[in-house]
Amino acid sequence: MTPIEQYRQDMANRVATYRSNAGLQTAARTFFDQIGIGKADYVYNFTWLGVPILQIPQDLQAMQEIVWHVKPDLIIETGVAWGGSLMFTASLLAILEACGEIEQGRVLGIDIEIRPHNKEAIKTHPLSKKITLLEGSSIGDTMTKQVHAIAAQHKRVLVCLDSNHTHDHVLAELEAYAPLVSPGSYCLVGDTIIEDAPASMTAKRPWGKGNSPKTAVWEYIRRLNDEGRTDRAGNAIRFEIDHSVEDKIVLTGSPDGYLKRVT
Repeated sequence: MTPIEQYRQDMANRVATYRSNAGLQTAARTFFDQIGIGKADYVYNFTWLGVPILQIPQDLQAMQEIVWHVKPDLIIETGVAWGGSLMFTASLLAILEACGEIEQGRVLGIDIEIRPHNKEAIKTHPLSKKITLLEGSSIGDTMTKQVHAIAAQHKRVLVCLDSNHTHDHVLAELEAYAPLVSPGSYCLVGDTIIEDAPASMTAKRPWGKGNSPKTAVWEYIRRLNDEGRTDRAGNAIRFEIDHSVEDKIVLTGSPDGYLKRVT
């Protein structure tokens, strides 16, 4: 076993103990209860290459590892906000290009409304050449057909869903875009933590416990298991929740949200 193989084995063995580590899990839950919106507003404290990024830093670390492993040449993101997540994934694709791992990478950013100042900041950023902004409903027929046509021009696709967090909307996004994910790649569903959050944090939102991205994930996985699906190439579609990712980073906004396409 090489040193790096030993490192990875040691890491896997260590991470495997985390779920049963009551002290660690209690500390993580306490931390999340305190950093939430309306309390510390922790998620609003960060930028990526100068652009606000509304993500938990641990999830960004997980994303970096996934992108390096998968080596996608197309990343599809629903939900643009300030644009920091687009900059993050675009920078990762630029690194893959610089390392000779892919030829040319592209990020699609989809949002029903992109605010003018955010659009300007994205379009004037040095990484804008790697980003295509699509404005409109992510689950509209015109949009999904456009995205499917673009995806057909790429070799390996990774999807990130982080827009409207209601069950029905996320489920519709999963139905529309998860089949585009390449085998071995991921569909990442953001803010599944909503299902576990205190009711006070979602009181003024159209989503909450029982109506969240996590319930949409569960429903989509159930449908795949019960019905069986194939993609346009006739390949079976099967996803598994990759718990090893969330177990490793401990602090995540996306429990049950790291979906790996296994076939």
